[in-house]
Formats: sequence, structure tokens, C-alpha cells
Amino acid sequence: MQRVVLEPDNKVCGTCQEPGRKIGEEVTTEYEYLAAKLICKETVRPKYAHECPCAPEAVNIAPLPPRLVPQSKLGLGLAVYILLSRFDDHIAYYTLERIFRERHGVNIPRQQMVQWVEKIAFLLLAIYNGIWEELQATGYLQVDETPVKVLDPEVKGKTATGYLWFYSNPKGDVFLEFCTGRGREGPEKRLADFQGTIQTDAYAVYDSLRRQRPTEIKRLGCLAHIRRKWYKAAGESSAEAIWFIAQIRQLYLIEDETRDLSDAERKAIRRQKAPALWRAMKRRALELRANPRLLPQSSLGKAVNYFLNEYTAAGGYLREGRFEIDNNLVENDVRPSVVGRKRWLFIGHPDAGWHSAVIYTIIQSCRRRGINPQEYLTDVLRRLPSMTNHQVAELLPSRWQPQGADGKGGPL
Repeated sequence: MQRVVLEPDNKVCGTCQEPGRKIGEEVTTEYEYLAAKLICKETVRPKYAHECPCAPEAVNIAPLPPRLVPQSKLGLGLAVYILLSRFDDHIAYYTLERIFRERHGVNIPRQQMVQWVEKIAFLLLAIYNGIWEELQATGYLQVDETPVKVLDPEVKGKTATGYLWFYSNPKGDVFLEFCTGRGREGPEKRLADFQGTIQTDAYAVYDSLRRQRPTEIKRLGCLAHIRRKWYKAAGESSAEAIWFIAQIRQLYLIEDETRDLSDAERKAIRRQKAPALWRAMKRRALELRANPRLLPQSSLGKAVNYFLNEYTAAGGYLREGRFEIDNNLVENDVRPSVVGRKRWLFIGHPDAGWHSAVIYTIIQSCRRRGINPQEYLTDVLRRLPSMTNHQVAELLPSRWQPQGADGKGGPL
């Protein structure tokens, strides 16, 4: 807070020179921006030689504190700035290179930044893996995937398509994994030890996982995906679609009513009010599908078939109060990477995909928990180089307690 006080010129009476009595003040507030600075920080360690006979040729020098990237010029603040600029503000490396050169007079090649990010991502792997272990233990995951372009190392200038897979729990963290394809190999390997319920759209890979391990994996559908089909049909002036949208709106009103209740209370109210709406929609959909005038490839026909195919999976949320009615929470986590790929266009190499997954995982998990990503990364990257593997668990977003620069608790 910076305070500027402007005193009037005539604080005393112009006739008798009696000073005026302060009766109040008017305060005008405005925000100023102080441009960031890139500074060169030197750590000096004097060396002392002992010339006394009791310690001949002995030299004393203070140990160098653990560094984020040994043998580099990367400071903690610069590291956090690069991570957030690239993965939170979605600024391309070549743009960052230009910013450093033009605004700060420092040449930091983009290749150097990529190497730094790889080393930081490797350092953060322990936290990344810990987030997955906590998520997997919940027994309930919302899953989604999104494509991202990747430069083909075999053909200069040509891009391939990779995928970022998202796994999250509505009350927990978000976990991203990069895979070179959209087939079942990625989620099959990731979910090899998972037992519980996954909530997904109707992409066939997810249902194949359920069929492969029916006693271990159950699948919930997503009412938001169903609603989109009805909205598309309504856009083509289908009165039938509008009726279904109205019923779905009633289901979401029940969700609004139970949003802040316990899981048990939420389940009880849902089971009391929602089944009748679901049954009515199923009856109407079956009647429509039996009508010979319904064209299967029309928007209405596709909406009817999608709804009936997903009916059991989409209504599965009624089994437990902790289940969500749709997959919107994990879809919200997909959006930042979608914005990012429009800015930085592609991942530079298939081997670099995991860097993005690790850092996106940590930033998105911070957001889920209301943690400032800058504060979190600054604290965690300060502490990680000197920690053991057993200590890393205390840095997970679910358990993190910030420390000051002096290593003591309190604000950073």
C-alpha cells in the first residue's frame, strides 16, 4: 500500500491566520503497476586458508545451498515466472525469448528455457505421482481427453496429434497424462490398479475398460453430453427436444437444491425426486424411436439414440451422493490446455509432452483448492532440492502448508 497525502495550500485562515481543524478526508484509490525486473544475483563464498601449523593447507568455504538446477543460471523467481507464463498464461517460448531480450536486455534462448522446464518437471515428478496416488485411492474419477498437436521428429515441420488425458475427483486434485494416441492403451495402463467408478462421455474406449474389468470398474455417464444432443435438435426447431431439455432442467434444479448437503442427504433427495423424471424421459424416447417417421441420422434421431444408449450409465449418479450428475468439472479443467494450444500451437516433441502434463497437473490442482499457483510453486521449488522422498508428501496440494523464505511457517 502506497499512501500519498495532498495538503491544501490554505490550511490557515487568510485573515486571522488561525489553523483549520481537520474534519475528515477524501480518499481516491487507483491501482499502479510496477514493471517486473530481471536482476543478476551473485552468491559470494569467501575462502579462508589456515596457515597455522595445526591445520596446514586447510581451506574453509561455506557450502553452496541446494540449487533448483545445478550448474545453471536459473534462479527460483525466474523459474516460477517461466512456468506460469508458459503453462498458466499460455505464452509461447519464442515470445518469452523476445520479452527477455527487449524488456530486460537479457538473451535467454527458448531452447534453454525448454531444458530448464524439463529439469523442473523432473523435480516435480514426485509430487505429480503423489497426486495420482491420492486420486486413485478415492475410487471415483472423472475422465476426459483433448487433442494437442505435436511436432513429428521424423518429418521437419510436420505435426502429429497427441492427447492429454484428464483424471480428477470433484473434491480433489486434477491429474494430466500425455499420450501419443487416443486409443485405450493410455487409460488402460493408467487405470491398471484402479478400482471404483469412472465418469466419462460415451467414447467407446471407456466402456471397453468397463467390459474388460466389470468387477473392478463401473462407468457413469454425463447428463451434460446428453443435454447437448437435445439442444442441437432444438436448434432445428424440434418441439420434442425442448420437452427433454425442460425435464433435464428439473434434474439440475434438484442438484442445485442438494449442492451443500451431505452425501447421504443428497442421495436421499435425489432418489425421492429424480427417478420419475428419468423414467418419463425414457418412455418418451422409446416412443420416439418406435415412430417410423423419425430419421436416425437427424439431430433428433441422434439425440434419442444417444440418450437411450447412455440411459443406464447417466442415471448411475443416483447410486451415491458423492457422484456428480455430469462431467463438467473435469471439462472445466480441460479448458486451460485448449486455450494454451491455440497460443503455443504445438508441443515441440513427443518426449516433451510429459513436461506439460506434470506442470498442468500441479497448476490445475492448486486452482481446484484455491491455492495461488505462484505462492505454491515458489515455496515448493525452494524446498524440494533439499528434501528426501519421504518428505515430499507434505508438499502435495492437499497437505501443503506454506513456509517463509527463512524456512519457518507463515506468509511467503
